[in-house]
Amino acid sequence: MPIIILLVVIIILLPMSFVTVQQGTVAVITVFGKYKRILTPGLSMKIPLIEKVYRKISIQNRSAELGFQAVTIDQANVNFTAMLLYAVVNQSEETIKNVAFKFVDDKNLMQALVRSIEGSVRAFVATKKQSEVLSLRRDIVEAVKEQLDVMLEEWGYHLIDLQLNDITFDEEVMRSMAKVVASNNLKAAAENEGQALLITRTKAAEAEGNFIKISAQAEKEAARLKGEGIALFRQEVAKGMAGAAKEMEEAKLDSSLILFSMWTEAVKNFAQEGKGNVIFLDGSIEGMDKTMKQMMALNKIDPSSKK
Repeated sequence: MPIIILLVVIIILLPMSFVTVQQGTVAVITVFGKYKRILTPGLSMKIPLIEKVYRKISIQNRSAELGFQAVTIDQANVNFTAMLLYAVVNQSEETIKNVAFKFVDDKNLMQALVRSIEGSVRAFVATKKQSEVLSLRRDIVEAVKEQLDVMLEEWGYHLIDLQLNDITFDEEVMRSMAKVVASNNLKAAAENEGQALLITRTKAAEAEGNFIKISAQAEKEAARLKGEGIALFRQEVAKGMAGAAKEMEEAKLDSSLILFSMWTEAVKNFAQEGKGNVIFLDGSIEGMDKTMKQMMALNKIDPSSKK
């Protein structure tokens, strides 16, 4: 009979002597409510009825979604949707003891963690304007981690990441921000259009100035060439007349014949090239004699100019 009782006791106590710990977790063993030791993943033995598995703690990364509201310094409500990623710092005995005994359960841990994060975000946002919040996403995360890392380490945890997935404002604020953005876009468009118009007009003025400059230079060059041509023409005419006068003088002929010839050639050219223009000439003998005398007077050289 005692053997049967012993076998029954062994059969009952034997399963209670083995503990299976899953990968990624550790088990905290207590003896009559006092911490005793830690069991790592795998099959382990414990003293039945004396040692008790107080708690199994996951050392894997954990995540949680948060939703909360903050108020900026200019009294704008900001709604945050965040994803929290955290984990046990390490598997050291001291760390596991903190994780096991700092909070009653995971629910209380999460409540404290979420409230701490909300408080840190609200304290940071309260010093910023609504127009700055959207561009300070990374700064908010860094400020929260800086404030929480020491506190979480005392609890046995560390904050791996805090992702602010969505940052929104109240509907009225969103409408006003949209108006501001639209106004800024219109202002930028007007400034760009003004700059483009200024550039276009500046280029047009430069082109017109260059055209005027080039035209003036061309006219100047044409006038110079024309003047040189007229001067050369007059030189050649003078040379021809001087040569003709010299030959007539050697032939003992009156040089007035040259003037007469020039006069008749001029009349001939008037008739041929007149193209309908009316030119009045005195064709009488007296008129021709008067014209010849005037031309001969022009041909005479003042003796004083030779001095």
